[in-house]
Amino acid sequence: MSTLEAVSELRREFVRRGWNKKATGRILFELLIHAAIALAGMIVFFAFHHPALKAIGILISAFGCMGVGTNTHTSTHYGTSDKRWVNEFLSYLGYPMFVGLSATYWWHKHVTLHHPSPNVVGVDSDADLLPWFAITESEVGASSGFRRFYHKHLQFWLFPLALAVNCFSIQMAGWVYVIGKLRHPRERKLSHWIDAGALVMHLVLWVGIPLLFLPLPAVAAFYLLRNVLLGYAMYAILAPGHFPADAQRTTEEVRHGTDFYEVQTEGTVSFRTGWLGRFLCSGLDYQVEHHLFPNISHVHYPEVSKAVQAFCAQQGLSYHSYSWGVALWKSWQVLRVPQQVVGEVRSVVRAA
Repeated sequence: MSTLEAVSELRREFVRRGWNKKATGRILFELLIHAAIALAGMIVFFAFHHPALKAIGILISAFGCMGVGTNTHTSTHYGTSDKRWVNEFLSYLGYPMFVGLSATYWWHKHVTLHHPSPNVVGVDSDADLLPWFAITESEVGASSGFRRFYHKHLQFWLFPLALAVNCFSIQMAGWVYVIGKLRHPRERKLSHWIDAGALVMHLVLWVGIPLLFLPLPAVAAFYLLRNVLLGYAMYAILAPGHFPADAQRTTEEVRHGTDFYEVQTEGTVSFRTGWLGRFLCSGLDYQVEHHLFPNISHVHYPEVSKAVQAFCAQQGLSYHSYSWGVALWKSWQVLRVPQQVVGEVRSVVRAA
């Protein structure tokens, strides 16, 4: 059976089992729980003065905010509802307004560029950490002097510290993207205006309104600490899907000459977690399944996973899956042992 025939049969299986139906009610219920957790943690942080209770509060709030973000990820792929406007409304609500991440930037960076070309060098910016970190042999080979020494011996140890600004970096990139679009009449759209308005509302809700009742140091401390924790949470959830060496990195030429399903499975890794982790990740732990079928509701992925694994085995496609801890370790290890990019000539890499 050809790959296309196998995919068609798999989709028919989805219909028979109801996996193609949008689980709107359950996803919205989960979203409300995540939002409630985030706000409850915020209340605990401001209501108590004991450092231990404040620490618990900020951890709870960060957990809820990350949950809102992963739940919203489903909406950005139009997997929450059959109604397009519902998905887009939830995307603006969850990303720019609640978490402070630009929705239009995410649609461009993640949906338009990343999903068709996971780990394709020069296309997928998620696979590019330069100039601060090198994760491929060619990137290390292209450096010289102290930069090469840093990439070979220091970046592995400094990377965990850099993750403290991960969320701030993504927020800033989103602001730059939206402002850049609004400055050019030919490029700006209504979606960019909505996005900008939601980003402003994020600051009003999380900074402006609290300042009406609380001192600036307390509000600033909460916002900064929450973002630091979100930076680590984002890495812990997103990196295992594409950073491990098992997630193959390729050139664009290789991608164009490779079957779509092979590109998706070769460049992607799933990871296993418990019920609490699944609730937090909202399907992002099933990266292979998500990349093959990004528009289905994430609540179906645990069941879909069995059918996808059988499909990959039948078609001779890769299917990598590890425990969350192992996947995280592999995501960090690639900074110590950089990957070879499939499609690049090793002699050219060395010459660089």
